[in-house]
Amino acid sequence: MKITEPTDQGRREFIGKAAGAAAVVVAPGVFLHAVAESAPRAEPVTSKVRWGMLIDTAKCADGCTACVQACDRENGLDLQKRPEGASESAWDGQRSKWIRKVKVRDNLTGRLTGMPVMCQHCELPPCVDVCPTGASFRRVDGIVMVDRHICIGCRYCMMACPYKCRSFIHEAVEEKLTLAPRGKGCVESCNFCVHRLDNGGTTTACQDACAKDGHAAIVFGDLKDPNSAVSKALAQVASTQIRPELKLNTGVRYHGL
Repeated sequence: MKITEPTDQGRREFIGKAAGAAAVVVAPGVFLHAVAESAPRAEPVTSKVRWGMLIDTAKCADGCTACVQACDRENGLDLQKRPEGASESAWDGQRSKWIRKVKVRDNLTGRLTGMPVMCQHCELPPCVDVCPTGASFRRVDGIVMVDRHICIGCRYCMMACPYKCRSFIHEAVEEKLTLAPRGKGCVESCNFCVHRLDNGGTTTACQDACAKDGHAAIVFGDLKDPNSAVSKALAQVASTQIRPELKLNTGVRYHGL
């Protein structure tokens, strides 16, 4: 019997139809949830842009987790399921988190400050330096990412990150989004909603959620564009990095810390 190989056009049509489906079965028990189609990036990533963020801790509401929940939904983190027999506290410490709400105390005044902490997108990322396979990398536009295809799960990057902002996938994942096809044994972290940026977007899920709740504590944009909202905000207020003594030139800055 003669078997005809599908043409490139046929492959493209199949992929297009699969991407438009609500969910795609890629293996028994594994579902990829598709997201709405949008125009892909036409131009290559450029160093003329550096994406960054300013977080105003004075506007960050105590007890609010809107940014965390939005990040979870956007990146499919809410699809993770607690392993059978695992306690709630153990699972909370193990499951992947891209944003954490934390409180820091000033040793001199005792003042508590609440704020979200995510990958700081360093100009000189220690996670990239220690990665033995090149899975951890920094794009020329400043976004630090993990290539899941070549991540071997050694977790050197997790140990090297001074902000403890990387997560390891301990369990098999049955449901996932097409934009975040995570699997057991890989490391991951915040990527500034890169799927949005590469398809013409200009905001992150956490920024949108914070604004929707009326806090507007997060401003995101191009740090190299003096007319961007984030550049204008940085010009108007004092800001700092977490652990500035490390001189990593982070892409995330904080006001009121």
